[in-house]
Amino acid sequence: MNKTVLITGATSGIGRATAILFAVQGFRQVLCGRRQERLDALEVELGKNCEVHTLNFDVRDKDAVFEAIGSLPKEFSKIDVLVNNAGNAHGLDPIDAGDIDDWDAMIDINVKGLLYVSKAIIPSMVERKSGHIINIGSTAGKEVYPKGNVYCASKHAVDALTKGMRMDLNPYGIKVGGINPGAVETEFSNVRFKGDDDKADSVYEGFDPLLPQDIAEIIHFVVTRPYHVNIADLVVMPTAQASATILNRSL
Repeated sequence: MNKTVLITGATSGIGRATAILFAVQGFRQVLCGRRQERLDALEVELGKNCEVHTLNFDVRDKDAVFEAIGSLPKEFSKIDVLVNNAGNAHGLDPIDAGDIDDWDAMIDINVKGLLYVSKAIIPSMVERKSGHIINIGSTAGKEVYPKGNVYCASKHAVDALTKGMRMDLNPYGIKVGGINPGAVETEFSNVRFKGDDDKADSVYEGFDPLLPQDIAEIIHFVVTRPYHVNIADLVVMPTAQASATILNRSL
């Protein structure tokens, strides 16, 4: 496998699981994240199976995004697959009690960060008339749930951007798709509840949630289809989940 994949949010959860799986499959990888020590550990771990280059930046920082991606060595600079995975949820409050800093964080990371990274990479794909972009959305981008307000809005934006990218990049033969997971057991809830482990753990009580590896396998399947096949939009939930608000906690 001689394709190069760039993964944002690669130091935990779905991003890390995807990096591990893609390493086994021999992809050349550019792994991006905010935590240098985790990036260093991944480079050592995965470097046994594939070529790895790490970039330490926050997707919210426009200048840092363009500087980091612009610094890629020649052998890593032709990105064949972009996995826009970096994202977050902050707080679970009704709109009248929402924290503006939380709103800014979700919009800056989930929407603007995705745009910055995409903008840094898409021109090269357009020039080559080749490439594949996977945006990691959420079932929250398909339906709104109580107290989800701004988080749901940010993921609805990701869904819209995925559709818009697919239309605008269609003339260049670039594939664009969205993968929208439901309940996945990651650090997501710890971030949402700001380190309150009891609240975070309660999210996954009484049922078997998706695991990061489940989504990694789906991402791998999507990007290894023949060129004429583009999986444009995929929603995946654990068996116990019927919607954002319906979970069978007796399974």
